[in-house]
Amino acid sequence: MTHPHDLVLRPVAPGDLPALERIAAASAHGIGSLPSDSQKLRERIERSVESFGSADDASGEETYLFVLEDVARAEVVGSSGIAASAGFHDRFYSYRNEFVVHASAALGVSQRMHTLHLCHDLTGYTLLTSFFIAPEYAHGPAPQLLSRARLLFIMQYAERFNERIAAENPGLADEEGQSPFWDAVGRRFFDMDYPQAERVTGGRSKAFIADLMPHSPIYVPLLPEAAQFAIGQLHPVGELPFSILQDEGFDADSYVDIFDGGPTVEGSLGLLRSVRQARRLSLVTEPMTAERALAQAQGPLAWHIVAGGARAGFRAALAELPLLAPSVSNAHEVLARLGRADAGMSSLLVTPLETAVNEGGLA
Repeated sequence: MTHPHDLVLRPVAPGDLPALERIAAASAHGIGSLPSDSQKLRERIERSVESFGSADDASGEETYLFVLEDVARAEVVGSSGIAASAGFHDRFYSYRNEFVVHASAALGVSQRMHTLHLCHDLTGYTLLTSFFIAPEYAHGPAPQLLSRARLLFIMQYAERFNERIAAENPGLADEEGQSPFWDAVGRRFFDMDYPQAERVTGGRSKAFIADLMPHSPIYVPLLPEAAQFAIGQLHPVGELPFSILQDEGFDADSYVDIFDGGPTVEGSLGLLRSVRQARRLSLVTEPMTAERALAQAQGPLAWHIVAGGARAGFRAALAELPLLAPSVSNAHEVLARLGRADAGMSSLLVTPLETAVNEGGLA
């Protein structure tokens, strides 16, 4: 069993290409945003390296890709990403859930109808993307670190991102990748099945797809029952990352994906739990005095996500810290866990994990 100390999240590097190829091959149809194409993956890595390393002011076009490494095994076991601005080159479309009331005074009838409205409300939002965790790491702290450390990165470099954050989540599809929502809506306007449509978009803006979709409201009761049921429903592989986002405080009721009807969550960065509970702790490297040891003993030890470093050197890991401590007294140990033997960092962002996570194998 992997120890929490062995997990480190870091920016992707060119040498991670074979690992990303395995991740892309293991992803279900329409799940995730890593293409099953070596050249496209190589380009994705190059764009991420450039985004992390750029000294220029952010344009909003940047994409950041992280990998989760089990350092004891020297193996990449997961990926997650950030797109600085959804629909940077064009509008970013979604369906917005709305309800309209149709009434007839003469008949004494009033009907409240569920409708879907094509919109680009989320254009410009920062998107969380590319979540994948190896099945053997799905239980315990790894998914929490993989998903939530991105929020600390956004918090640390807030000038590069939108304060509004969104994340698409995979909707219902069968083993061949066929989606009941796409078959009832999108397929009627495109001569292609759902996996083909996903490949065509290649993770880019969906504007050219939306251009051929009906811009008038879709009355949900007119759709086949399978398509109605699929609206806002999750593919089983999306349940874990979705639950983490829900725990953060994202709203999941307003928008659904135009392809498969899966829920698109959105929220304000400052209201998300990991950011609300984050603290910046100074790193103490000199010998511990009795006074400082007493000050550090404020509350019991608890597991935290710890993160820091310059953009290209950003790292996040797990560490046990006092809940109320004003500084990190075991700085050398924490820096070593982050893969940084130097003392170049003077502080770290930390945010606590929930008790439920501790019960899942951290304690």
